[in-house]
Amino acid sequence: MTEARSRRSRNAFLQFNYAPYPLWRRRWPVPGMTAALKPLWGRYYPVEVDQPIPTLNNVSGYLTRYGLLPGVSEAEIRLRLMDSAVAVDVVDMNKPPAITDQPIRLPAQWEPMERVMLSWPVSFPPLWAAHAEMAEQIAVSAPVQINVPHPIWASAIAMYLLLRGKVKLERIKFYDLPTNDLWVRDYGPVVGITPQGTRAAVSMIFDPLPNYPQALDNALPEHWAAHEGMPVHPLALHNEGGNIWSDGAGTLMMSEQVFAQNPDLDRTALEAQLHSAFTYDKLLILPRMRYEETGHVDLVTKLATADTVLVSSPHGATFSADRLIAAKRQLQRESNAKGARYTVIELPTPPLYMNWFGYPVRRSYTNALTVNGRVLVPVFKHPHDELALRRYQEAMPGIEVVPIDSSIGANGGGAVHCMTKEIAAGG
Repeated sequence: MTEARSRRSRNAFLQFNYAPYPLWRRRWPVPGMTAALKPLWGRYYPVEVDQPIPTLNNVSGYLTRYGLLPGVSEAEIRLRLMDSAVAVDVVDMNKPPAITDQPIRLPAQWEPMERVMLSWPVSFPPLWAAHAEMAEQIAVSAPVQINVPHPIWASAIAMYLLLRGKVKLERIKFYDLPTNDLWVRDYGPVVGITPQGTRAAVSMIFDPLPNYPQALDNALPEHWAAHEGMPVHPLALHNEGGNIWSDGAGTLMMSEQVFAQNPDLDRTALEAQLHSAFTYDKLLILPRMRYEETGHVDLVTKLATADTVLVSSPHGATFSADRLIAAKRQLQRESNAKGARYTVIELPTPPLYMNWFGYPVRRSYTNALTVNGRVLVPVFKHPHDELALRRYQEAMPGIEVVPIDSSIGANGGGAVHCMTKEIAAGG
């Protein structure tokens, strides 16, 4: 296929791309349908490794089948897995955390971060390269915590990273901390600073997809915090980490999706809930995009600094131009909690496309991670990539801009920000 034809295919309205959805786990309306369809999914996805205690044969076969360790035989992979001495923190899933009712100040992403958490996409081999790239680039400025469902996966991932040769394993810390899925931004611990200068984590209710199992994801903040010896503030609010931005100085941003997930709350009740968990002075509620599953604010805007915001442009934003125009105009007339008016910088927006007829895919350059002097920006093999990176450099002078290929992850509903969760440093 020529480059021009490949480019046209990548930007067609109807596409047939790899979809990182765990469809074999879905609770279908017909009893027994999940079990009946599992062999079908197994033709395309490694469902055989989706089990609590994987075997050496399953893992080595998986690594071989998907070509993750090229040049290494399956027999050699098994031997290396048996001999691996990778250190893994085993999280006690029965240990309860300490509970606190103190609110936290949620730091901005440009404040110092202790580490960044990833949940490795064990069940989605095409995403291994993207997660490795994120881990390698994050490790330049912060240690990386990788959650795995079993210690044997830590050994497999370590082998994979060593073969790539782009990161020192001393910068990687593995946690035996099972999850249901890879979108750690949305269910991970929201770590901030208490009035006493200590750290605590807020745990919101994570249950956005009723057809998928999510109990492990929803419980991760408590399991992780108990392991770390950090108190948890449970917040009875249905919301995800992708739907809250903070400038660390009194301003929070969310999208109107929070009301769709909490229909019993009006603005006053919502703010009462938020004030119980976060110290802040001003809340901005922005529109959400249409035909986008999450509704999260991190697909509409990103805080570059306390008074500079990056906003997805309405140009090319199929079916959502009016909402992005409204978001931009709202931010242009707003100020932050300190009274500073926002400088609004528009980012290009690749057009919506449909994946496999039924999955609308939004690609947003605002879905980026700032960590300790660098910003990891998603790119999508789209002509807008170069302009987006230039706009980031304009908005964040002195910050190193690092592109991360997120073209596969976008088919699952997110990019760099959705797949990472920063852990704020202590006061």
